[in-house]
Order: sequence, then structure tokens, then C-alpha cells
Amino acid sequence: MCGIVGYVGPGADERALDVVMEGLARLEYRGYDSAGVALVNGHEVATAKRAGKLANLRELLAEHPMPPSSTGIGHTRWATHGGPTDQNAHPHRGGTDGKLAVIHNGIIENFHALKSQLLAQGITFTSETDTEVAAQLLAIAYEEAQDLTAAMRQVVNRLEGAFTLLAVHADAPGVVVAARRNSPLVLGLGDGENFLGSDVAAFIGYTRRAVELGQDQIVTITADSAEVIDFAGNPAHGTPFEVTWDAAAAEKNGFPTFMEKEIHEQPHAVADTLLGRSTPQGRLALDEVRIDEADLRAIDKIVIVACGTASYAGMVAKYAIEHWTRIPCEVELAHEFRYRDPVIDERTLVVSISQSGETMDTLMAVKYARQLGARTISICNTHGATIPRESDAVLYTHAGPEIAVASTKAFLAQITACYILGLYLTQLREAQAAADVPEILRELAAIPDKIETLLGRMDRVREIARFMADSRSVLFLGRHVGYPVAMEGALKLKELAYIHAEGFAAGELKHGPIALIDAGQPVFIVVPGPDTPHSLHDKVVSNIQEIRARGARTLVIADEGDDSVAPFADEVITIPQAPPLLSPLLAIVPLQVFACELATAKGLDVDQPRNLAKSVTVE
Repeated sequence: MCGIVGYVGPGADERALDVVMEGLARLEYRGYDSAGVALVNGHEVATAKRAGKLANLRELLAEHPMPPSSTGIGHTRWATHGGPTDQNAHPHRGGTDGKLAVIHNGIIENFHALKSQLLAQGITFTSETDTEVAAQLLAIAYEEAQDLTAAMRQVVNRLEGAFTLLAVHADAPGVVVAARRNSPLVLGLGDGENFLGSDVAAFIGYTRRAVELGQDQIVTITADSAEVIDFAGNPAHGTPFEVTWDAAAAEKNGFPTFMEKEIHEQPHAVADTLLGRSTPQGRLALDEVRIDEADLRAIDKIVIVACGTASYAGMVAKYAIEHWTRIPCEVELAHEFRYRDPVIDERTLVVSISQSGETMDTLMAVKYARQLGARTISICNTHGATIPRESDAVLYTHAGPEIAVASTKAFLAQITACYILGLYLTQLREAQAAADVPEILRELAAIPDKIETLLGRMDRVREIARFMADSRSVLFLGRHVGYPVAMEGALKLKELAYIHAEGFAAGELKHGPIALIDAGQPVFIVVPGPDTPHSLHDKVVSNIQEIRARGARTLVIADEGDDSVAPFADEVITIPQAPPLLSPLLAIVPLQVFACELATAKGLDVDQPRNLAKSVTVE
């Protein structure tokens, strides 16, 4: 999830660099693997870029000032294709004369095929990115059309995936052309100047008049105009709106906290993690694999190692991976794994899950597993982090930067990545469920829209949270994949609201935890769908009756249309229907919203809870 900025101002006002750099500073939360700018000056395009945070680019510009300009684009990167290096940083140039520069947010799924075609034509590449393919295609198209907008339209119709592209050309001073598909792009309308950004934070210091660009649209801006067409070349228009928040809040896109913003980014986090996973032959693929396929086929045990929220993602994964692959799967807390003398060997696959890729306990568990001969795969949200580098294979999530300490969108992306891994192994080993993989992927692809729908009806959950702001204890029950959801829901409440919260397996209720039930005790119950095997739905409904009979206040999360829970629930929170193994991607959302709203009602800082850090880099 990269940050992009575009600007065209009046010819006499050569402040493009200042405007672009200010926009990048507000967008750095979207990516901080590298940053770069391109300015059009006369009949040249000047670029500067540097790996690392924006401060590194500032240092470069202080040492090597750029020429004054009224037209510029800028980029702050969250690495996907290619590591976070100077070479892979945006902008990327196209053509032998280097007169065209491009920045890009998203993933171009068919870039391998396009790059092969360009290589066959004698085009050379200087980076590992999919973006440079778009730059080279645009340069060729511009030579033919001699018009940047026409060239953009020609190229985007060849691209597959999710992308926002911004381009400038030395022969078209005073013009920025942009296109979007499945990736955000906002137009800012100024007086004698116009702006583009991945969100309004890019230009909130200059204008509050904005236009949200639609799907498959191209916009061409000059200092005095902004023209929109669709990918077919027909006139089009976006959706105008007035930005009602100030510059300080804009980096949160109008949300009061990063956590709320990240909760609402979850549909994109899941969708982006699913993007680009299939080969042209319909086979699933990981990002980097240094394991022979024969060794993976020989795996007879899987161990997932993780901490905190990531461990609950692993617990969800266990149900799916075992079901699809028929390989025994264990979930271990990384900080316990290497100290208990685990039984693993060269036929064991150790899967590590870490948002940052720097979690020390998990890193040490991976190193220990490799010492014992196990194969290792990392699921990580940070390109080029230590744990992926120490692993034999990597599957990157594409949740984008997660600023709030309490994880939300990374959790959903981790579960999604685990599903991809399970389905990958299912195909590779030709397990019995391999024939079901296409249908499961279709069901997964439908999840982001269902999350979006669910987020649109959370008002009652927020009301309940505010009403319960004085609660001293909240319990959570779940069964099957609902059990780790219950534990993650409890963890969110502990992290944010600093109150006692526990998640239990519903089947354990009569084995002790029911003693905690007192009059008025709030209990969230995650109910399996009616089609969950082994009558688990009915068993959990019985649990609801048992605790309600003892005075509990029952808050039930159930599938739409499941009317059987209503007689025993004080509150029913419905979620869209989904296959049982995929339901955690939906069931956790109300619990995230509840914890966030309750902590907010208590006046607590939900982005930076006390005593916690985003990444635990010590054992």
C-alpha cells in the first residue's frame, strides 16, 4: 500500500518539490521502504529516490538539489515486487531517453508475461519491480501516440491486477496523467493548481475540494483542468466531496484513530493478499521459494510458530490446513517452541507468522527449526525483513503499514495468507481436496465485499460498547474456528481497554469456566454456521442457554438467517454467510469494533496502548 502524490501548478510558481514532499510526509504511514520524486523541468525529467524512510530522501535532496519545477510526482513505497533498494524505489523511467517517469501503487499480476515480451524486444530493465514494466510500455505507447493520456489508455488495457499509475513526460510539461483499477486515487481541485493522491492527506494542506476517481478511470491534470475518461476513452466523472477534517487528521483519512482506519482497510488487506497468487496454469504460488517441491511433498508434519495475534491466525489456519492437506498441524507459541525440545526433522514444515518479520521469539524459533533440519516458510507483512530472509520460503501479506499497535488488518491478512499456503500445499501434494481449490478461492475472493458490508452496519456494536464502558470483565466463547476468534476478541479488549477478558473453547464451559458466570456477566459467543459439521452449531446454542440461565448477558455473533439463536440472546450481531473455515475473516470484525469503541468511550489511546510496542524485538 504505497503513497502517491501528483501536482501541477502555475508555470511561474515552481514549488512542485515542496508540495510533493509535504504530501509524502503525510502519506509515509502507507509505506516507508523507499521514497522518490520526479520533476518535469523544461524538456527533461529529473528524479531522486532513496531506499528507507523519507528522511533518507530529504538528505539526498539536501546534498543534490533538484531543479525548480511546477510539475511533479512522488512516491513512498511499501515493497511488493523487489526488495526495498534504491534501484527498486519509484519513480521508474521508461524509454531509452528516460523522458518518462512512472510511480505505481498496487500489483500488476501479468507483469511476468509482459516483461518477457519486452525483453524479447531488446528492452533492458534496471529493477525487479512490476512498475518498470508499466513504465517501459508507456514509453513505447507514447512514441506511437505522442500523447500521454492516449498512451496511458493503451497500456492500462493490457494490465491485470490492482494499480494506480501516475506518469509524467518531458515532452508534456505541465501535465500529470493517472489511472486506477482496484487501488485508490483521489483528485484535489485547487485554484490554478491541481493534485493527485492515494488519499486526501496528499493535498489537504492546499485544498479541501476533492474528487474520488472511479474504477477503471484515467485522469489528466494541468494547472487549470482535470479531465476524466474511462479505459475505453469515453468521458467520465468521479464523485466530488468536501474534506471535512483538518490536515492533522488527514493522515488517518478522516478517522479519529489509525485503528479505526485500519479496521476499515480490512477488505483491501484481504483482497490485496489474494492478488497475484495464481500462475498462468492456475496453480497457486508463494513469493519466494527455496525449497524443492519434492521436499514439500514429503512433509509429514506442519508446525506453526507465532506470538499473540499471529498465533491466533495460526490456530485458525490449523483447522483449514489439516482439513485440506490431511497433514497433521500444530500451533506453538514461538517463545515456548525451542525450549521444550520439540520433535521435528527434515520432513517437518515450520511456518512462522509475524507482521513485522522482526519478532525476536519467532525469529529464534525459525533459526532453531532450521538447525534441526526442518523446512521453514515465513508469512510476513514486511518485505525483506529478517524472518523472511532466514526462511526457506516466503508468503507476503499485503495489508500495508499497520500503525496502530493492536493488530486488526494484519490479522485478517495473515489468516488469508495461511489459507493460500494450505491450498498451495493441497495442490502440490495432489491431496483429495485439490479439486476443490478453485471453488475455495472463489469463496475467498468474495470475502472482501462481505467485510465491507459488515463494516457498514456496526452502529449497534458501537452502542453496545459505549453502554458497557464500565464493565470490569468480559468473556468470549467459541468453538472450532470460532475458538481462536474468541481468544483474539479477548486479546483486543485486554490490549485496548485494560479490563479482564478471556476467550474459552465453548466445550470447556462445563469443565470450570462456567463458575465465572454471575448475574449480568457479559459473554460474547461466536456461533458456528448451521452447516458446520458434527452439530457444533446446536452444541454452542446449548452453551448459550446454559450461561443465560445463570444470569449471563449473552452477545451472540451468528450468521445471517440463523434465527435459532434469537430466543437465547440479549443481542444478536449478524455476519454475512461464508463457508465455516472462512468465517473467522468475518466473525472477528465486530469484536475489533467493540474493543476499539469501548476503549474510546473510556478515553484511552487505542493506537498506542500502554506498555505495548508494535514489534517485539527482544526475547
